[in-house]
Amino acid sequence: MEHTLFVIGKLFTTALALVIAYQAYRGYQRHHTQLLLYVAAGFALVGLGGLLEGVLFELLQVSIFEAGFVAALITAAGMLSILYALYAPNP
Repeated sequence: MEHTLFVIGKLFTTALALVIAYQAYRGYQRHHTQLLLYVAAGFALVGLGGLLEGVLFELLQVSIFEAGFVAALITAAGMLSILYALYAPNP
């Protein structure tokens, strides 16, 4: 049961992040504000980082520590992208 909850949690979190990324991308298309593109890329990376952890661990049999490390790096890159969008000057 714990395994199923883990998978459901990862999929739900990934889906939320990708919906936010999609909405930010739509905002970028409408307003041509490049900072929204960084927000979209950031949330996409955050969502994909979590999903990748599960794929590495479950399908490719990578250790949970290595899978978590890779996921943390990708998630951190996404957060840096979002942080950049929040602090960069608006052109």
